[in-house]
Amino acid sequence: MDKPSFYALIGPIAKRLRAEGSLMYPSVRMAQSWLETGGNIPAWNNLGGYKAGGGLPNGFWKGEVVNKSTWEVINGQRIKIVAAFRAYDSIYDFYKDQDILFGQSRYLAVRNAAAPEEQARMLQACGYATAPDYAKTIIAIMNADHLTVYDAEEEEEEPMTAEEKQAFDALQAAVKQLTSGNNALKEELDRQNQAMLALQQRAAQLEALQKMADIPDWAKEAIDAAVKEHVVDTPNGGSYDFYRIMAVLHRAKLL
Repeated sequence: MDKPSFYALIGPIAKRLRAEGSLMYPSVRMAQSWLETGGNIPAWNNLGGYKAGGGLPNGFWKGEVVNKSTWEVINGQRIKIVAAFRAYDSIYDFYKDQDILFGQSRYLAVRNAAAPEEQARMLQACGYATAPDYAKTIIAIMNADHLTVYDAEEEEEEPMTAEEKQAFDALQAAVKQLTSGNNALKEELDRQNQAMLALQQRAAQLEALQKMADIPDWAKEAIDAAVKEHVVDTPNGGSYDFYRIMAVLHRAKLL
């Protein structure tokens, strides 16, 4: 498994454990897992070279082991040995069991580390591994792969104070009232628009009824005069009132 895929798999688990109260920095945990496995996740899910030792089974380790060859540095000499490694049902169980180990007094300096690099150095100082460059290698992996980004804790929203909640509730009530008022206003505007449309339609109907197909005989002379004087340019289709007004103006010699 390549590094991006490996980190994508174990990163969320490491962050979850940190959120649950683990004192291990996710960056240290992830770099150590890569160092111990090279990205090859074993079927027994032990990503930290955690040997069986004399420990008793617990809620995360059921007592199962896998015998594998490994290298140890003894008296400055690198020696290949066969050791019993703890086997787990999941990576999460391995990390939880590892946290139980780190809860021992021997690893107090690991738990108290104030920064990831210090924690990596304390792992070696407390005797977790025999390799002389164990901490240096973990730190190099952390820095090269920018794993400290996984150490950023998720920000949680602070609960509202009583005063803030009261103000928030008042704001919600005001918004609700404003929304209700806006809805009522919209309904009234819609009603008025419908009434206006009905009046416009009625006026158009009345205007259509008043239009006369032909110019009345009694208004023809007046209309002819109005056309001649360029007072009107559409003499046909006028209403009764229109022709009556034209006739009155003509008799008054205004056309």
